[in-house]
This record gives sequence, C-alpha cells and structure tokens, in this order.
Amino acid sequence: MPDRALRWAEVIDAYRVWPRGLITLYGYVAIRVTLWFTGLDDPNAAQSAFVSTIWGASAAWFGLYVNSGRTWAK
Repeated sequence: MPDRALRWAEVIDAYRVWPRGLITLYGYVAIRVTLWFTGLDDPNAAQSAFVSTIWGASAAWFGLYVNSGRTWAK
C-alpha cells in the first residue's frame, strides 16, 4: 500500500495538480472581478484600485507558478 500511495503522490507532483487548480481558481476570480467592474455604471477610485490589486496579484501568482515546480533529476 505505501508503494501505491507513493506512486500516486509522484503523479500528483509531476502533473502539479494543486498549483494548476489554484492558478485556475485565481484566474476565475480575476475574470469575475473584471466582469463586475465593467458592469458598474459609475466606478469610483476605490473600486478601480481593488481591480488593479487583484490583477497585480495575479501577476505575482503566475510568476510563483511558473518559477516553482519539481526539479527533475538528470
């Protein structure tokens, strides 16, 4: 049983299931925030700053995703 669990852990690690799920979820949130913002009749500065913060954080999330991951042995 431990060998089987270890193989599944290797598969999950190799395909980066959790990071891909989190980056997909954050992408969904960023798109929803953008759609909310574009639907406003008269957006104010605070709402604009909120959307800018969400999109700025998405750049950080994507950078962390791209620069992380498994280091494959040669």
